[in-house]
Amino acid sequence: MAVVMERLVGKRSSHAALAIRLAEIGHSGDQLPAESEREQSYRRRVRPQSDGQQRLMAAIERHNLTLALGPAGTGKTYLAVSAAVAALEAGEVGRIVLTRPAVEAGESLGYLPGDINDKLAPYLRPLNDALSERLGGKRVKQLMTEGAIEIAPIAYMRGRTLNNAFIVIDEAQNCTYGQIKMLLTRLGWHSTMVVTGDPDQSDLLDGLSGLTEIARRLDPLPHIAVIRLADRDIVRHPLVAEMLTVL
Repeated sequence: MAVVMERLVGKRSSHAALAIRLAEIGHSGDQLPAESEREQSYRRRVRPQSDGQQRLMAAIERHNLTLALGPAGTGKTYLAVSAAVAALEAGEVGRIVLTRPAVEAGESLGYLPGDINDKLAPYLRPLNDALSERLGGKRVKQLMTEGAIEIAPIAYMRGRTLNNAFIVIDEAQNCTYGQIKMLLTRLGWHSTMVVTGDPDQSDLLDGLSGLTEIARRLDPLPHIAVIRLADRDIVRHPLVAEMLTVL
């Protein structure tokens, strides 16, 4: 029996080491790893895959306010959330605040059951997904319970001052000029804010999105970075870049 247990322990150790090694080189096996091994893979470092992503990561590091504009698949949200996680784990900020507008993408979902959190969950799920990829689901739930991570719709931001925080405003193309202005003025002391969005994919009526105009007005300011990503920065499936050139 002792021999069997020793072999089992040896297998677990080798599997965990393999998972860590695969995470370091950026590959995954054909089979899904065990839960404990998946948690190890979330520790991998995030590296830019294009010049545009490199400029975005450098801008986030140097500026308290960065606007990241570009097409789908360029890693805007993922890099912003990754930077937020890195800042939190390094003790540079005390909390992460993620927000995005609760706007339906071209179709009405109708009445959603449950309390306010249940109703908002489908809109905020992309931010949850990005966090889970970086930290793992268990760690995300723990940090949210402790108040170190907050995910909220834009409607909850008015009247707040966000000090000692890393704020990510996602899907900003679905915000009006007034909403983005309100969000930008939430920036407090010792905080970093990243605004992400694709001006070409707004779900608002024509002329209502304020992202393009906000970016134009802030671009000349020396202490604010406006990074514009392009099709060549797309890191999703290659078909995404091909489709966006013709759609």
